[in-house]
Amino acid sequence: MEGSRAWFQCIAGCEGKYELTEIIYRCPKCSNLLEVCHDIKRLKRRSATEWKNLFEGRYRRSEWPYGSSVWGKKEVVCPNVENENIVSTFEGGSNLFWAERFGKEIGLEDLWVKQCGNNHTGSFKDLGMTVLVSMVNQMISDGKEIMAVACASTGDTSASLAAYCAVAGIQAVVFLPKDKVSTAQLIQPLAHGALTLSLDTDFDGCMKIVQEVSAKNNIYLANSMNSLRIEGQKTISLEVVQQFNWEVPDFIIIPGGNLGNVSALGKGFLLMKELGLISKFPRIVCAQAEAANPLYLSYQNGFKEFSPVQAQKTLANAIQIGNPVSINKAIKVLKEFDGIVEQASENELANAAAWADRNGLFNCPHTGVALAALIKLVKRGEISKKSKVVVISTANGLKFTDFQLGYHQKKLEGVESIYANQPINIPADYNAVRDAILRTIDSKKG
Repeated sequence: MEGSRAWFQCIAGCEGKYELTEIIYRCPKCSNLLEVCHDIKRLKRRSATEWKNLFEGRYRRSEWPYGSSVWGKKEVVCPNVENENIVSTFEGGSNLFWAERFGKEIGLEDLWVKQCGNNHTGSFKDLGMTVLVSMVNQMISDGKEIMAVACASTGDTSASLAAYCAVAGIQAVVFLPKDKVSTAQLIQPLAHGALTLSLDTDFDGCMKIVQEVSAKNNIYLANSMNSLRIEGQKTISLEVVQQFNWEVPDFIIIPGGNLGNVSALGKGFLLMKELGLISKFPRIVCAQAEAANPLYLSYQNGFKEFSPVQAQKTLANAIQIGNPVSINKAIKVLKEFDGIVEQASENELANAAAWADRNGLFNCPHTGVALAALIKLVKRGEISKKSKVVVISTANGLKFTDFQLGYHQKKLEGVESIYANQPINIPADYNAVRDAILRTIDSKKG
């Protein structure tokens, strides 16, 4: 669709439009975050059927760049980037795992887990980072001087930024809280050549410094306060519905920290409704760790007030955030989608992840937070037995083997490892092996 354009605009409705190539993150009039807006009137020139056929025809094909499940929806994501400047790793298209057995065990007939951890760097962050780095690549191509792209991160964002910048040949700078990311998450930016700064603070401290550094230097900010990221992440909504043959699930549950993901989910569904692709919305559930739960506390008072908290240590370290930058966007979405916010303790999230692992999944602790919230809502009857439910798994469990190993070795603080499973050390002797097998199988029968 030639001429289709997008721009930045204030989420609070202040007048003014800003080019996507402009380095701006907040409204200059009221300091609220910006959002990417599209020419909906122009987009509606295509019928809903035509949009569906276009998306279906591109899905996972080899024509550049449309085989990416993000760029296959380029017209409604970021039409301003020329195809030759797109930086992509064929992101998106992650599978929907039908968690039939686990669903039945917790009391659900139709449970699905969207495996966003199957993206290139092992997390859903790739969906947003491809858009942001592509736009930076476009700006550089247009002659704009950008020294580097930077982010504060608890692991997954830094991995994604580093990978996409490596593909494009752009310098990445990542700010990590010292000793608060897994080894697998730390090695990714190092391997991709990112300048990796380990700061003696938490994520909120890193976020404060990266904003100051970006503002005072010729460095582009890549955190989710930059709404280009949200445009890529919103394709999770479109992709889930497309995978269900354009049927909308009843509930979508997603873990929330900085809350850009909640905002993105809502934005995707709102867009589909405007274009006539869907006729109803799901209820969105945001799951927070009890140790870092400012949105949950606000939900308890009907969103009348919001106060940042000092995030405490949690196994779900990627959402260990006490002052989320996308709070206003997230609350707006939750109000529009009859949303729910639930929390999970360390014991609840670890055992929920392990319980689902017993049924064929392999979960990161953040997905464990979402699963624990799901279990609570089913028990309370807020999610009925026949509801179609999708849990967004945000990262690959292989990035959190320290969490997995600690659980099964019963070494996680504050966690009673109900489903712990450890190797049995026995001699290399037939009788000893047979007895161990029979003893274990008999104990499970009992």
